[in-house]
Amino acid sequence: MSFIDASPRSRKLSFVAKIVRLNWPLILLVSAVAGAGFLMLYSVAGGSLDPWSGRQMARFGVGIVLMLIVALIDIRFWRWLSPFAYVIALLLLVAVEFVGDAQMGAQRWIDLGPIQLQPSELMKVGLVMALARYYDWLDADRVSRPLWLLPPLLLMAVPMLLVLKQPDLGTALLLGLGGMVVMFLAGVSWWFFAILVGLGGGIIFAVMESRGTDWQILKDYQYRRIEVFLDPSKEPLGAGYHITQAKIAMGSGGISGRGFMQGTQSRLNFIPEKHTDFIFTTFSEEFGFVGSVSLLVLYVLILVFCGASVIANRNRYSALVIGGLSATFFFFWAVNMAMVMGLAPVVGVPLPLVSYGGSAMLVLLLAFGLIQSAHVHRP
Repeated sequence: MSFIDASPRSRKLSFVAKIVRLNWPLILLVSAVAGAGFLMLYSVAGGSLDPWSGRQMARFGVGIVLMLIVALIDIRFWRWLSPFAYVIALLLLVAVEFVGDAQMGAQRWIDLGPIQLQPSELMKVGLVMALARYYDWLDADRVSRPLWLLPPLLLMAVPMLLVLKQPDLGTALLLGLGGMVVMFLAGVSWWFFAILVGLGGGIIFAVMESRGTDWQILKDYQYRRIEVFLDPSKEPLGAGYHITQAKIAMGSGGISGRGFMQGTQSRLNFIPEKHTDFIFTTFSEEFGFVGSVSLLVLYVLILVFCGASVIANRNRYSALVIGGLSATFFFFWAVNMAMVMGLAPVVGVPLPLVSYGGSAMLVLLLAFGLIQSAHVHRP
């Protein structure tokens, strides 16, 4: 049985009615989290808007306008556009292989001048849209049949393999997890997920056994990340340096933190990637346990409002889009926080709305625009 049922169409709304029906608490929560990011980028730059905070604020301003434009367009248009969004994102992923800009040993970006576009970020949205469209079209009694499970699995597998090749294990995992949530909400049988867990265990075993062979699956540095995750003391000045310094920074913050712009680990550049992947450690050092929990509460509240919108929405496509995108958002920050606390391997996933990054910020606000569109135009 499907978790989300088919539904009637949404009625036409006036411009004023659409503005009123916007999920304003969600907009305020997103802005609050982004504001925390501006403060931290200002701090890690030594009290300067350059080079990160000022640019991030400008991108957020553009992103908010983009979010509102997307929100005011009828969700039925985005439903129609879903297959094209997926195909465009996929073509951009392929283009990365030929014209991508390599940075820090990874080829993930396309240089567009003012902005470095990361197509894998677009695919997070495009994949959810395509899967939601597929299950909105598919009859409920076919959802769990093996033949009809193949298309969504292929839709996920192709971009995941392209992203793994970049290499970007963290984003590939997020694509898979977000896709699985859409399948779960669409009503796919529990047996499918049980079998998938078993296969996952087999894949993990194969990955570890392949190390040092001709058919090695992961890169050497990715294996080192796994080893360091299990025991950071093995390479305290090498591969384990990131997580060791992150733990020191978070621990030194104590209950209430050292104070804004008073974090010694970040100010003295002990924390690597302090403006991107490891920005949460700087936040924890300066604002302590209280500040970290407060940021976590903001993230959870965003999920609560998205979850309430899923429950209230009687349109199948809309509910699947909201559920899939909000789940992707959850995995985004959950993996980052677990990573910097030593609860998960370092996989290069930034903290959403807080870490510096143009593509991630704009695509995330685009995703919230789709969530808002589904909420505004609900039946």
